[in-house]
Amino acid sequence: MEPGGLEWLLVPMQQLVSWGAAGAMVFGGVVPYIPQYRDIRRTQNAEGFSTYVCLVLLVANILRILFWFGRHFESPLLWQSIIMIITMLLMLKLCTEVRVSNELNVKRRSFAAADSKDEEIKAPPKRSYLDFDLNYFWHWSKFTDYVQCVLTFTGVTGYITYLWLDSSLFVETLGFLAVFTEAMLGVPQLYRNYQNRSTEGMSIKMVLMWTSGDTFKTVYFILNQAPFQFSICGLLQVFVDIAILLQVYLYSQYPQKPVSHTAHPASTKAL
Repeated sequence: MEPGGLEWLLVPMQQLVSWGAAGAMVFGGVVPYIPQYRDIRRTQNAEGFSTYVCLVLLVANILRILFWFGRHFESPLLWQSIIMIITMLLMLKLCTEVRVSNELNVKRRSFAAADSKDEEIKAPPKRSYLDFDLNYFWHWSKFTDYVQCVLTFTGVTGYITYLWLDSSLFVETLGFLAVFTEAMLGVPQLYRNYQNRSTEGMSIKMVLMWTSGDTFKTVYFILNQAPFQFSICGLLQVFVDIAILLQVYLYSQYPQKPVSHTAHPASTKAL
């Protein structure tokens, strides 16, 4: 085959690979949450999913979008943040509806066995974003309260970013905070495993999927010359994954220590 003919074949192939990698970056992060969303909706039980995961990922991706205004990076990484924010809001909406519904169900079940006075005591209070009570932060009764909080955070950080957009130190720090926040998402799981001396509910296959996903993401950052913050924090995420993988292997060699709660470690990670 002539060189010109070979080039005619390779160029479209390279383009397809590039599109595939970009698509994996944009949508790969939300894939683990699809089965969780379906499971919560099917069982009407959201206890296994921590809404603080949504908080961390919302903060991280809002900061990443603001970082883009100071230092433009690849469009797939920007779209990844937008898709992740939408996904986390959908997860929050579902979890809030399920939690409030379960609280009402508990009240109905106790109504038949309690008088009206007892029922008034057992009725859960309605908490809102406007309570300004830190004890109930991110434990509100309406999805609109979460939206108000997210919009407030976006507005405040967006205004600060606008004022300091000409400062390269601020912009680079903002980018580091964005990706570092996401990179730390697996650390609570790592620490919890260490405390319990157990990885009950986790499997090597699952952690290998985390590791392969974060490795792909980090390689993508490096090959596409993303801002250095992305590559550094991507490597940090891979190291955390490897540490959790070692925990799964080591603790599987010994009898597992019983834990008092059902482990749902997949809810603490994002690709």
